[in-house]
Amino acid sequence: MDLVLWRHAQAQDWAPGCNDLARALTTKGEKQALRMAKWLDRQLPQGARILCSPARRAEQTVAALGRKYKLDPELGPHATAVQLLQRVQWPNASVTVLVVGHQPTLGLVAAQLLGLSEAECSISKGAVWWLRHKPGVADADADAVIVTVQTPQML
Repeated sequence: MDLVLWRHAQAQDWAPGCNDLARALTTKGEKQALRMAKWLDRQLPQGARILCSPARRAEQTVAALGRKYKLDPELGPHATAVQLLQRVQWPNASVTVLVVGHQPTLGLVAAQLLGLSEAECSISKGAVWWLRHKPGVADADADAVIVTVQTPQML
C-alpha cells in the first residue's frame, strides 16, 4: 500500500475568534497547491482514493488536483495519527491513498510509520510525503519506507 500525505498549502493566519475551518489559502498557497497538484497528477495512479480534511484550506488545496475526493470530518485539524491510519485502512488498502490534511497529524503519522520520534517529522506547507508499506519486513520499528518527499519549492 502507498500512503501519500499532502499538507495543505499556506493559509491565512489564525487569529483569536476566527473559525479555523474557514481559513482560506493565501495567494502564495494557491500557487503552492497548483504546483504540487500538477506534479501529483502525473504521479498518482488513476484509481487512487483521495481523502481530505473538511477545512477550507485543505479542500482548496485538493481542488487544485482536479480529481474526485471525499471530505472526511475525521481528518480535521485535531485528528490523531490513529484516526488517520484507521481511515486509510493502513496497511491493508488495495489502492494508493492520498490524504490532504494538517500538521502535526501528518508528521505524527509519518514518524510512526517510519519508526522515528514524533519531533523528527514536520511536514511543511504544501509538501507531499509518499510512503510505502514494507510487507514481510521484520523491522518492528518501521512499517514504511519513503518513496519521495516533495515541496512546492522543489518543483
